[in-house]
Amino acid sequence: MSKPVVAITRPKDRAQKACEIVEKLGGEAILAPTLDLQPVNTDSLKELVARKDELDWIIFTSPTTIVSLNKFHPDFLKTLNCKLAVIGNKTGKLAEKNGLTVDLMPEDFTAEGLVEEFKKSKITGKTIGIPRTASARPVLPQELEKLGNEVILAEAYKSLFPMDQNAVKTLISKIENKEIDAITFTSPLTVENFFEIVDDKDKIAKLLSDNLLTVCIGPITARVLEKYGISYIYPDTYTVPDMMELLFKKLNE
Repeated sequence: MSKPVVAITRPKDRAQKACEIVEKLGGEAILAPTLDLQPVNTDSLKELVARKDELDWIIFTSPTTIVSLNKFHPDFLKTLNCKLAVIGNKTGKLAEKNGLTVDLMPEDFTAEGLVEEFKKSKITGKTIGIPRTASARPVLPQELEKLGNEVILAEAYKSLFPMDQNAVKTLISKIENKEIDAITFTSPLTVENFFEIVDDKDKIAKLLSDNLLTVCIGPITARVLEKYGISYIYPDTYTVPDMMELLFKKLNE
């Protein structure tokens, strides 16, 4: 039996681990990033850094935030003196690698999951910094403000349309030629950008439902797949390793 071919659409700088897992589980990984991430030193990020001593909490929602802060403000993390919340194991591990202690990480790796933890802990009247991408969903800052907190939003990186569109077009051809067994999506933008490049959206959506196993990281990404009428599965724990384990379990049934 030939190796199952699995398409990885996550940003190139985050895709290595996913590709390694696919190969370890006996598959062949095809990398076609539908999203690129670029750290940026914006005025809002500079303001957050300047107001560091006012912070009661800081929230890191992705590893790219930490990469950006280290690149532009290398002393920031070393002198941070507030509580830290993170979304996701990978973000938490990178924070700890940078000498930080993670005070709060929700079991549900979503903004909603983190908000629930803040509600349970009755965290209110605090100043909370959230460095992230400007295209992130508004639910986290909005809900934290509803709890009576002051939120300082800062743009730490940009989520860009894929710079290598040829790789995505090649992937689309392979999907049409039935050369792909499964495809993975790890954020709403990986789906949206993919379909921005697709010409015949209905045709590809049908192929993703009928000819491929479509796997996403969790319910937030799933909502975008539903918009295109695509059948999907996602793991109970919203991580890349769990997503891949589920993918190969399904393929081997």
